[in-house]
Amino acid sequence: MAKVLDDLRIAVIGLGYVGLPLAVAFGRKYPTLGFDINPQRIEALTQGRDDTLEVAADELKGVERLRFTADTQRLSDCNCYIVTVPTPIDVHKQPDLTPLRKASETVGAALKPGDLVVYESTVYPGATEEVCVPILERVSGLTFNRDFVVGYSPERINPGDKTHRLETILKVTSGSTPDAAEQIDNLYGSIITAGTHLASSIKVAEAAKVIENTQRDLNIALVNELAIIFNRLGIDTGEVLAAAGTKWNFLPFRPGLVGGHCISIDPYYLTHKAQAVGYHPEIILAGRRLNDGMGAYVVSQVVKKMTQKKIQVMGSKVLILGLAFKENCPDLRNTRVVDMIKELEDYHAEVEVYDPWVSPAEAKQEYGLDLLDALSPGRYDAVILAVAHQQFEVLGGEAIQALCQPTAVLFDIKHMLPATAVDGRL
Repeated sequence: MAKVLDDLRIAVIGLGYVGLPLAVAFGRKYPTLGFDINPQRIEALTQGRDDTLEVAADELKGVERLRFTADTQRLSDCNCYIVTVPTPIDVHKQPDLTPLRKASETVGAALKPGDLVVYESTVYPGATEEVCVPILERVSGLTFNRDFVVGYSPERINPGDKTHRLETILKVTSGSTPDAAEQIDNLYGSIITAGTHLASSIKVAEAAKVIENTQRDLNIALVNELAIIFNRLGIDTGEVLAAAGTKWNFLPFRPGLVGGHCISIDPYYLTHKAQAVGYHPEIILAGRRLNDGMGAYVVSQVVKKMTQKKIQVMGSKVLILGLAFKENCPDLRNTRVVDMIKELEDYHAEVEVYDPWVSPAEAKQEYGLDLLDALSPGRYDAVILAVAHQQFEVLGGEAIQALCQPTAVLFDIKHMLPATAVDGRL
């Protein structure tokens, strides 16, 4: 059986929600260099501060074999490169592989005979070998599978989840040759306590990753559509799901806004590749359209209820509680709360947003939003509970209702409050 590379020196390229926990885990066992192009990120990590809140300060400072850098020259000292950069979509909902291509160029410039490159970024089946490998060969001047080998081990990080951590989530691995596959499987097996699953090829591993979140996206789309139907029928969706959930094999999905770095992005990578090979994916794209429209749907329901209460929407004050794409997490990537903000502004409502988890500077930089520092009772014509942060749960129904004017509308997307305490919910 192939062993892990001798004299292993790892470089993790990209230190976001995926890369940093990985660098910390490897740094406990091997000399590890965490690389990121953002000098401010490197400075914060060197000081023991992780602004994503995925790794605690004591964890960062306690990893003696881990170093951080934004200097590409230091990468040449490494012999194993793990790429964990973002793979977003562009304005046309097509894969944007720019970060992946640039990371491959960076690695290619440091690549030497005998080195190993592993990609963790979510891609469509075939991207690693069709897009990344040619860049590695061109920049390094080396030959794939003769001078260097490549693998793919898709990330499964769940931001904000303190139970399912890197080491406790089973890891899919793959390699470009049988020997490389075993090396990569052994490498990850040395830090993943939950074990590994060695896929037969890189394409299989890529496909497995991209359908994990496509499946979740479609299940949420189904429940979102059911919520729309039940609303028209005058039935509470939460009560329906609670009743249906008494059956042992009923899947416990809930309606809501679908944002973030995975579920709302990955399906477009799969559909892009499907269309490239001549197949138009009907069901996947239908689910995406429905989920992408839920922000506008929520606003339509809020506006309808405001009108029923004779509240003039134009010039009204609307508070949105939560901006992050999920609860108890500062992650703003692809949050669909911004869809509601834009929709309400189209009605000329004055929208204010409060989120105790989110960095005000990041909200300003990413979306041009000025977050509230504190909440003011009795101020709002409508309040939308958008994200189920623990602070809002602690705040409680009475305090949230106290934010409203006497005739205001309170809409609960996340079913945090009883149906009797709100004017509407999904």
